Amino acid sequence: VLPLLIGKGTLCSKYLIKHDKEYEVMLQLGKKTDTADSEGNIIEEKEVKKEDLSKENIQQVLNTFIGKQEQRPPMYSAIKINGKKLYEYARKGEEVEVKLRQIEIYSIELLKIDVEEKYIGFKVKCSKGTYIRSLCEDIAKRIGTVGYMSKLNRIQVGEFTINNSVTLEQLIENKDNSNWLEKHIITLEQFFKNKEAIELNNRKLELFLNGVQLTYKNNDCTYRVYNNKIFIGTGIIKNNLLKRDVIL
Repeated sequence: VLPLLIGKGTLCSKYLIKHDKEYEVMLQLGKKTDTADSEGNIIEEKEVKKEDLSKENIQQVLNTFIGKQEQRPPMYSAIKINGKKLYEYARKGEEVEVKLRQIEIYSIELLKIDVEEKYIGFKVKCSKGTYIRSLCEDIAKRIGTVGYMSKLNRIQVGEFTINNSVTLEQLIENKDNSNWLEKHIITLEQFFKNKEAIELNNRKLELFLNGVQLTYKNNDCTYRVYNNKIFIGTGIIKNNLLKRDVIL
């Protein structure tokens, strides 16, 4: 699942970056790669004991990751240190200290265990900033071996789920089909449907659009803004002042 922002919707990116996510993951055990996924080179191999792959043991290990914790991001990531991305250091074989990050795992559900092929499948709900590759390596370590993320499918980002998504192929095929696009594109008004609404008269609307902050004794939050019941965009109230945010 990857939300695509178009037109004025690009101004809503700040509302998407903090979303929690849900993934379906396949963890290959017994081998470690330099990138922590299937695209890297194998740098270590270690025995996987069959007795460690019991359903009870794997579920117990997964449960230990639920909650708030610190996680070290993988070297092959886009995190910047001293103006350079980590993967740039990694590709040159340069070592750099990667600080731990605070993350939260809300739930982990075991989906499958393949003793012969030495992999496990699981579903995880987590906070933004969680690296599943690092999670896979940490899970493998607690099982008593090494491992890497062999497959990953992001099935939810915030309120966007894979069940109400479309494929890239469908989008390309229907790019000139206005009826199809209207059915599948989420409008700004729909995106902010759970926010409270504020109605502005013509004079206040003019001031609002010109950047003037209006006095409103409402709770600090983002609001849908209307004029004559027509959706104008969004505004943010902070310290009893309403200012423009995303305007159509």
